[in-house]
Order: sequence, then structure tokens, then C-alpha cells
Amino acid sequence: MIMISKIKWLLLGGLVLSFLSLMVHMFVANTSVELVQYSVMTRFIEDLNIEAAGKQRIRSRRLWGKVKSLEVLQPYANPRSKYPVPVEESNGYIYAKIFGEFEKIRSSICDLVAISRLLNATLVIPEIQESTSSKGISSEFKSFSYLYNEEQFIASLKNDIIIVKNLPLKLKEARKRKEFPTFKPKKLASPDYYIKELLPELKKSKVIGLVIMDGGCLQPILSSKWVEYQRLRCRVAFHALHFRPEILELAHLMVKRLRASGQPYLAYHPGLVRDSLARKGCAELFQDVHTELIQYRRAQMIKQKIIRDELSVDSYIWKFNGSCPLMPEEVGLLFRAMGYPPTTRIYLAGPLPSNSFNLTPTKTSKELKKEWDQAGPRPRPLPPPPDRPLYQHEKEGWHGWVAEKDSEPDPSPIDLREKAHRLLWDALDYVVSVEADAFFPGFHNDGSGLPDFSSLVMGHRLYELASARTYRPDRKFLANLFNSTQDHLYYPKRSWILAARKHLNDSLGEEGLERQLIQSKPLSFLSHPVPECSCTISKTGDKNLCPKWIEASLAKSKLQESTENEQPDYSDETDEQTDEEDESKTHDSPSLEEDVEMDPDD
Repeated sequence: MIMISKIKWLLLGGLVLSFLSLMVHMFVANTSVELVQYSVMTRFIEDLNIEAAGKQRIRSRRLWGKVKSLEVLQPYANPRSKYPVPVEESNGYIYAKIFGEFEKIRSSICDLVAISRLLNATLVIPEIQESTSSKGISSEFKSFSYLYNEEQFIASLKNDIIIVKNLPLKLKEARKRKEFPTFKPKKLASPDYYIKELLPELKKSKVIGLVIMDGGCLQPILSSKWVEYQRLRCRVAFHALHFRPEILELAHLMVKRLRASGQPYLAYHPGLVRDSLARKGCAELFQDVHTELIQYRRAQMIKQKIIRDELSVDSYIWKFNGSCPLMPEEVGLLFRAMGYPPTTRIYLAGPLPSNSFNLTPTKTSKELKKEWDQAGPRPRPLPPPPDRPLYQHEKEGWHGWVAEKDSEPDPSPIDLREKAHRLLWDALDYVVSVEADAFFPGFHNDGSGLPDFSSLVMGHRLYELASARTYRPDRKFLANLFNSTQDHLYYPKRSWILAARKHLNDSLGEEGLERQLIQSKPLSFLSHPVPECSCTISKTGDKNLCPKWIEASLAKSKLQESTENEQPDYSDETDEQTDEEDESKTHDSPSLEEDVEMDPDD
């Protein structure tokens, strides 16, 4: 009996010890989880904490500060020579239909206003549409007012041209009966074309119609005698074309949240647009499905004589020539080379894929298995193996047809409606990108095409606040720079990092502006609206000096900023100075000649 009792007590003691051990393990595990969660998430949560406004420190002044060399440039698009107010008795009415993506519509509206002023015509607010096949974009708003504020547009330009919302009733009825001539202006047409070809018809019929496709209906660079028309374009683009209040309210709310807790943000537009990639011949830089989609579009553009080139080209040669966009991976590495920390807030602008086609396979499992077993090498990607289910994302979206059909299906009415609504998302992206603390274009039509989204954003930022940090990278230089470290992409040498950093810093200032002037302005004035739409605050006797009221206003705003803003000054410094500061902070930091690698986990 005594033996049995001892065994019972031993068993009971073992159970108690096991329970205590379990409790200790649970406590340690719970504490460890909390520690891990804190180490991983605390900084991110604190970064998003709106209550902590002003407490976050900027890692480096050079990442967000203004470009001092460009602070002398100020926006000034007012007329500076004899410029009479428009008279009620104009030569007639111009009504227009404008087709194209967001950036082409915006550029075309600016050209249209300048043309109306040139012909002394009364402009009817134009109709805008994403494409000729798109359906109506709104039952509540007319096409123009879906994006833009009509009242602001009319009031802002009252000293430039007369604008009406509609044709008079009798003329509207005559337009429906197609009694008035309609013209499709030439791309990049000169002012003489409109004066010689359209003005006589306008005076004769009192009403003419214009159909403007894909932007660029007026020469980007006009001679000095037309300089006031350049400034008029700026007044349209940067003062008259205000988005409707609901769009601005939402866009500013997005900006406010991006800047929560006093943090700056960087806007990045990849520029990975199917048409641009097809036009430039960049298909081989991507994989299977996307390569075929781009090549299919390129074949269409060749057939339509939009481009005159061979279907198959060496995409890597084009990339080394700077014709193809920087890949998001490359842009991320450039941000790391610049010193942007992992917690940097980046707003990704640009189109999202639409879910338009729902293609359900009609073949039996036996037929699918036979096709899979017998399929040889071919450019079109294979469908998934028969034993694996076809996932929903593989049969939906703009790429869903590739594995099953030889030709792209016609877009459905829903797809056309969604495509038209893309204009609204582009308007939001535009506001957030223009107001960003820094902007980086992954691709823009620098001298090789009509204005695109990034080029218009860069031009708007240059006009409104020239000293804001707008990167203007030379893709040819960067493509060769990446090629030089292809085997050590994530661990580049210190010399590579400094070369990338120097190039990007130089692109912010006069070097980048000079390249943009030479490459972009000849095909898109709004991408580089200086010096016509700017003035200079200078003591060197510059001919393009700003009026006194601009200097006084700027001085007042700077004084107000210095008194109200308690955050430190993040003014831009030269690259050499910032590098010296970085080196001095770490006594054991290696020299520039040593092969130091960039830590991807930094």
C-alpha cells in the first residue's frame, strides 16, 4: 500500500511539473510573439499613426528638399504684350469631338482653345471620349463635365476667348442634319494651316466641326510671334482645366492620407502601357502572355500603318537605346541607391488591368489532356494541365483570351464603359502625382511620341513649382548602368551606387531640364512650358525677370512658412556635401574605391 501511495504522489508531482512547464512555455512563446510583432510591425504602425504628426524624422535632406538651382523659376503665364479682349462678334462657332486617353484629351483641349483664339471663334465646350468605340461615360454628367469644371473653364478664359456650353438651338438642329463642314486637323499642324484652310470655311458657314484624334493638333513649338498663344496654352492647362469638385475632394483626401503623420511621399508612374510597349518594340522584356499581347498589338499597329517597322525586333537593343521603360525592379534598386528607406511612401500611378472577358473553356477533359500531351513549342502559352483547375483569374481580364484564341475578342459593352471610366482614375492619379513631394517617371515619350501621362505631370510640376523634386532620368544611361552590374544587381559596388545617385541628382536640375527641352518639347509644349510661361527671380539683369508683385508674394509666403512650419529645413544640398556627411557619420565606412555592396535588407 505504501508503495502504491508513493507512485500516486510521484505521478501527481509529474503532472504538476508538466503543467507548470507548459505554462512557462506558453508565457515565453507569447512574449516572443509580441517581441517579434513589435520588431516587425511597430515602426510601420508608428509611421501610419496620425497622432504622431511631426515626430518622424526625415532620413536624409537630399531625398525631399527643394532643388535650389531652380527656385528662381516662377510661374507666370499672363499676357505680356498687346492682347485684346475677345469681341462678341466672332467669326463663328467651333464645336469639337476629342478622342484619346486622358493625357491626349488634356493636350487637345489646350490646342483647341489656342486655335479658337487664332480664328477669333466662339468655342462650344468640346465633347470628350476615351475612344471612338467607347460608350457614354455618365448619365449624370456631360462628357466634359465628367472630368472638368465647366464654370471654372469658362470664367478663367473669359479674357481669351468666348466659350458657350451649347450651340444656339437653330444651329444645333442644323448640326444634327450635318449641314456644317467637319474637319479632321492634321497632327502638329501649323497656325498657317488653320488660317488658310479653316478660317475661310468658318467665315462662310459660321459653324465648323473638328474631330481631334490622339492629341497634338497644333505645333508644339511656335515662332516668337505666336508666343502669347503658348502662354494661352499654359493658362488653359494649369489654370482653366480644374477637375470637378468631387474629384478634387477625393484626390486631396488621398494626398492628406499619404502625408499622414507629417511624412512626404513619392509618386511613381511605371508607364507600362500596352500601346507604348508595342510601339517601341519592348515585347521581349516581358514573359509569355504579356509578350504575346504586346506583339499582337504591334501587329495591329503595323497593319493600321500607325507604325512602319518590322514586327519582330530585338527589344534589348531598343532598351539599351533608352526606348523601353525602366522595370519596377530597376526603379526600386534606384530608390535604394538614392537612400530611400523601406518605409518610404510610394504612390503607384497608372492603369490597372480590367476584368472584361469571361472565357469558359468548352473542351472536354479528354481533349484538354490530348492537347497538353501533344503540344510542342509554340509562342502561345499553354493552358493549365487538365488535372489542375482553371482559376478564375486565368479566364478573366484583358489577357484571358490568349491561351484559347488566335485573335483578341471584341470588347464587351461593360469593358468599353470601364475603359471610359479609366479617365476618372487618371484624373485622380494626375492630381496626386502633381502634388507629390517627389515624382519619378518609369517611362515618358521623351521626343519619340505625343504627350503621355508622365510628361504632362512633369511639365505641370515644372510650371507650378519648378524646384520640386521631379526626376528626369536618362533611360539610355541607366540601361547601360544596369547592364554593367547585371551579375551583382542586388549587391552593386559603391562606385555603381554613387554613379546612379549622381545621375538622378543631376536629372533634378539644369541637366535634366536641358535634356527635357531637347527631347520632349519638340512634340509636347506642355511637357516643358518654360521659359514662355515662367519668369526669373534674379539680380543679374535677366530679360525674363518676374514682376515685383510675384517677388513680394514669394517673399511673404516664405516668411509665413518659416514662422508656421516648425519642422526642420530639408533644403537640397549638393551631392558631394551629402556624401561627405554620410561618410563622416560612420568612422569605419570604406573608401569610394573599395567594392562595397549595397545591403538589400538596409
